[in-house]
Amino acid sequence: MDLAHDYQPEFDSIKDLLLEMAQEHSIDDLLRLIVRRLAERPHVALARIWLISPTDDCGTCPPFMEKICADRSECLHLVASAGRPQSPDADWSHLGGDFQRFPIGDGIVGRIAATGEPVLNTDLVGDTQWITRPEWAESEDICGYGGQPLVYRDEVLGAMVVFLRIRPQPEGMTWMRILADHAATAIANARAFEEIERLKSQLELERDYLREEVREAHAFGDIIGRSAALQNVLQQVDLVAPTNASVLILGESGTGKELVAREIHKRSPRRERPMIRVNCASVPGELYESEFFGHVKGAFTGAVSDRAGRFELADGGTLFLDEVGEIPLALQGKLLRVLQEGEFERVGEEKTRQVDVRIIAATNRELKGEVDAGRFRQDLYYRLNVFPLEVAPLRRRPEDVPLLTSHFVQHAAARFNLPPPRLTRGNIHHLQQYSWPGNVRELRNVIERAVITSRSGVLQVEILGDGGLPGDDGAGRIVPAVADAEDSAAREVVLDAEMKQRERANLLLALNHTGWRIYGPDGAAELLGVKPTTLASRVSRLGLKRPK
Repeated sequence: MDLAHDYQPEFDSIKDLLLEMAQEHSIDDLLRLIVRRLAERPHVALARIWLISPTDDCGTCPPFMEKICADRSECLHLVASAGRPQSPDADWSHLGGDFQRFPIGDGIVGRIAATGEPVLNTDLVGDTQWITRPEWAESEDICGYGGQPLVYRDEVLGAMVVFLRIRPQPEGMTWMRILADHAATAIANARAFEEIERLKSQLELERDYLREEVREAHAFGDIIGRSAALQNVLQQVDLVAPTNASVLILGESGTGKELVAREIHKRSPRRERPMIRVNCASVPGELYESEFFGHVKGAFTGAVSDRAGRFELADGGTLFLDEVGEIPLALQGKLLRVLQEGEFERVGEEKTRQVDVRIIAATNRELKGEVDAGRFRQDLYYRLNVFPLEVAPLRRRPEDVPLLTSHFVQHAAARFNLPPPRLTRGNIHHLQQYSWPGNVRELRNVIERAVITSRSGVLQVEILGDGGLPGDDGAGRIVPAVADAEDSAAREVVLDAEMKQRERANLLLALNHTGWRIYGPDGAAELLGVKPTTLASRVSRLGLKRPK
């Protein structure tokens, strides 16, 4: 810049630019503002800013730069460019081309970043050391250039360079030094502001998410029980929790797999960071990728703003993939990549992001069978199944029923603001005889209903409403639990027609018990421990109609 002829206009212009820079919090907008205002000066042909960043893709550099780049960990990235080319077809605002990256120490830009010293060239004649393309300088009437390091708190952030169509003067470097110092501070502040906004947005997402998770987690309370099967699970939790190993929790619906996952997280070194849950069965097929990895504004219809995915929210913590067997086969490859490499891209964005996440998965499916059927990737199965852990169904641990029942009575009474009814030995005996196909979740629902309906001071599970308790005999007496397969070899084989009749009767009991509500909390699907879509299909297949 030549400021020797008239200092006051230049001073006023620089002052205005410094005020604008101080008000800009977006790093991209700030950088564009600086080069655009520099390029508005009548003798400036081109203004550019490079910042030091981690190396992302050495393939973008021309071969002559690759040969001289000793450090492949970081380099100078072209982040802003503006100018007034003499050729009407030229565009100097783009950030591509041979000079989008510079090795630190090479060329004008690399020398400024390496030394932290300014560079001034007042005569390009014979300058073959720093000008890579002298024919460009000649065709654009470039007479000289000046460059200043961007230094903030003794750290070189990058370099700012201008190419001039007049011979630069030393006075111009003084103004450029002032501008570079303020630019470095503004860049550092803009980065800090964007980081604060990013963390604020992430914390808001975590807050909203964790509020819901806390409500759901408190539905069961802590892990309760004294059965040998449950104690064995907790012993395995103690073994695997301190590690970063992936855990696959197996068990029927309603057994408390999520509680086990939370216990693993709580006893792990990641306990200070959140455990983020994804119910893979409830995510619409077209939104799986966005749910896991996030998206940027405009990536698809309805993407009105940037959104972090569950992997970002779980960074440094644990990601719990509930019903992992429901993940579509088409997405399993991308999921495997982030599990193995810790890398992903948001939908609609090319930037690769890094995360450090521990995976705990849960399923009520036989995943090995899903692999054999081609519905689940074998490599993903082995990646998840590092430490399998099975939670036994409630019918195999009846000794846990008394403690669970007592807990649910107290919890339901506090939740509904009712006096807790008294448990009797008869209550416990009957509850232990039932098979609990919905496991702990079903027990909780039954007890909550009993707390609401009991008015005599004693818990009355027999007050069952219109259809009776699923699994009872219609008169309030609970049917004894069905023995496990190994204990029932001597039983009579049931004809297929009778099995269909039993299925129909059981579905009717469940539907009547829930007022024919299939979906949602306390719906028939949840009571029976099946997916709502599965239950709706069975109702349709059996031709069941709601009575009028």
